[in-house]
Amino acid sequence: MNKILITNANIVNEGKIIRGDVYVKDGLIFIAGGNLKEYEADITIDGEGKYLFPGLIDDQVHFREPGLTHKADIYTESKSAVAGGITSYMEMPNTVPQTTTNALLEEKYAIAAEKSLANYSFYLGATNDNLEELLKVDPENVCGIKVFQGSSTGNMLVDNPESLERIFSECKVLIATHSENDQMIQRNLLKLKEEFGDDIPVKYHPVIRSAEACYDASKRVVDLARNHGTKLHVLHISTAREVQLFDNSLPLEQKRITAEACVHHLWFSDKDYETKGTLIKWNPAIKTEEDRDAVLSGLLEDHIDVIATDHAPHTLEEKSQGYLNAPSGGPLAQHSLVALLEMYHQGKIKLTDIAQKASHNVAVLFEIEKRGYIRPGFHADLVLVDLDDPWTVNRENVLSKCGWSPFEGQEFRSKVSHTIVSGHLVYENGIFHEEVKGKRLKFSRNY
Repeated sequence: MNKILITNANIVNEGKIIRGDVYVKDGLIFIAGGNLKEYEADITIDGEGKYLFPGLIDDQVHFREPGLTHKADIYTESKSAVAGGITSYMEMPNTVPQTTTNALLEEKYAIAAEKSLANYSFYLGATNDNLEELLKVDPENVCGIKVFQGSSTGNMLVDNPESLERIFSECKVLIATHSENDQMIQRNLLKLKEEFGDDIPVKYHPVIRSAEACYDASKRVVDLARNHGTKLHVLHISTAREVQLFDNSLPLEQKRITAEACVHHLWFSDKDYETKGTLIKWNPAIKTEEDRDAVLSGLLEDHIDVIATDHAPHTLEEKSQGYLNAPSGGPLAQHSLVALLEMYHQGKIKLTDIAQKASHNVAVLFEIEKRGYIRPGFHADLVLVDLDDPWTVNRENVLSKCGWSPFEGQEFRSKVSHTIVSGHLVYENGIFHEEVKGKRLKFSRNY
């Protein structure tokens, strides 16, 4: 592999920003900090005035392959991810067929080995009756098990109380949950149908998929995890009330119950439905400004541990349907880091917090082997950004296969210039070097 030298960068790592060089050799970070210009390099990148972060690790994406490749696939979405500074991702099981057996799981790994420009792992999906498959998961080679408590795209609802109890009591690998009370949602939907028929305005999405439905389901799984000592990770927290379910008194390494915030819940509010419509229809729903601000505060105060995207593309034709028919989800991987950097420019988050919550903590929480930090001996997953190179999102520069973004028309002040994945310079000022693919994530677990 090429030897890479990054010079004169502002290195954002482990709570500090230091000016220095980083030298990459044999796919690993060989040395970081200081003046390293005496080291021989095949590629030298001038980082003067720029900021070097550990590559982002996105613990929740939907890349739609196999079976839904008209809207996205592992190649196109990993390409959009690395252009956005994401060097590793964990992908969800609601594909076609649903990834609910270990055999189907390994088929996805084989696709990624051939096509993915970023490092990768895949969740095995839980159902009401596949406990035997869940118990076969190798914790050193698979990121975790996904449980849908609320019906969502590619319905994989686990709604049998006995099944949930057994999953939480018997599975040793990390369980990640989509937590919404489906019975509450259906009751809310019925009420709105009685009022509006099939023409429900999209602004009622957070009324149907309510804060109460989120809190009830999140509390239920938190209680289950406490009862059984389960390693639980609750995804995409969207309400102020949920934040308080999660402890911030312990270091992350000691937590058994953790939580995630997504970029869209940190950026948008229910006021944006008026202009964005179904383009910002997600599950769980984007809710009030108060909820949005509470999720950010919970993130900064360590009730919420990591930031992710829930990148979930659909075609524009699909999203342009009426509320009841438009699917939930949208593309975010390409724009997650620049959106977080925009929040930095707005004084809402520090650069070191971005590195902590979008890289360091994800590696710690999932116990990923030698990633998530700029440390000697760690895999060289790096992203270099210019904090003052403004650009505007439009359909011509969207890389996701679906060809649109909820951020269209948004000017971002910061831009990703270089992304290095496992020691390979894959993205360089808009140019992709695709000859080397990402690697399968490994996990240092003793389960």
